[in-house]
Amino acid sequence: MSGTRIRLKPRTAWTPGQIVLTLLGVAVSALFTAPVAAALFTSLKSEAEAAEIPPHWLPREWTGQAWKALLETGNITDWFINSLVVSVCVTTVVLVVGALAGYGFARTEFRGKSALLGLVMAGLMISPAVLGVPLFTTVQQMGMVDTYWGMILPQCAPAAMVFILYKFFQGVPREVEEAAFIDGAGRWRVFFTIVVPLARPSLAAVGIFTFIASWNNFLWPYMVTNNPDLMTMPNGIATVMNSYGIQWAQLMAGGLMAGLPLIVVFVFFQRRIVAGVAHTGLAGQ
Repeated sequence: MSGTRIRLKPRTAWTPGQIVLTLLGVAVSALFTAPVAAALFTSLKSEAEAAEIPPHWLPREWTGQAWKALLETGNITDWFINSLVVSVCVTTVVLVVGALAGYGFARTEFRGKSALLGLVMAGLMISPAVLGVPLFTTVQQMGMVDTYWGMILPQCAPAAMVFILYKFFQGVPREVEEAAFIDGAGRWRVFFTIVVPLARPSLAAVGIFTFIASWNNFLWPYMVTNNPDLMTMPNGIATVMNSYGIQWAQLMAGGLMAGLPLIVVFVFFQRRIVAGVAHTGLAGQ
């Protein structure tokens, strides 16, 4: 048997540009990872050690007492379920309303369309904090304080998500829909069988953004409910901290516990987020 030589492709040297970009990427990654690492190390310290000034990174004595105390004193299971119910319901309603509104603005003509679209876009310039008092007054008059609906409905009309889907639907070729119309399909059938499948990347991105924003929302659930059984994760953890004083180890443990689902969502769906933004045409804006 004759031996064959395998030619190995020589490794090309890194260019200065590649080196700079790699170092920049490592620096940015370290910048975003450092707070998470600091929170994790602090949560594994004793309360006395976590309150020391100046602080130090690694614990002298590793302990899970903060995690144990948080699980014992806080109603973590109920808070997690409440956050999940609210976030999933808000995401579902936003996807349905945003898709219908975005497609309606992109493909249908009706009187007052420009004015109504301008009104929706004006919502991008209004801070949600400004709407807190009028929204709370409305919810109170409707008897939805200390209810799931009171936490869900006011979060279900984000103008940014309507705009993202509107931009995507504008980019869908009209020829695809016109061919379906010629075959006898109606507007609703075209929307559900052709447009929605094409919009999956954008719908996925909108759904992920909405879920993260709803999960992290602290102000509105804090305003609309005082019932401990209805509190979400951010509100519940803040209540524990207020009840027992500022205990830094427990605070860091609670923050990590509240942020863990979002980290999981981003790790598994980051490609869909990038693809969704690219498909909307917003990447360069």
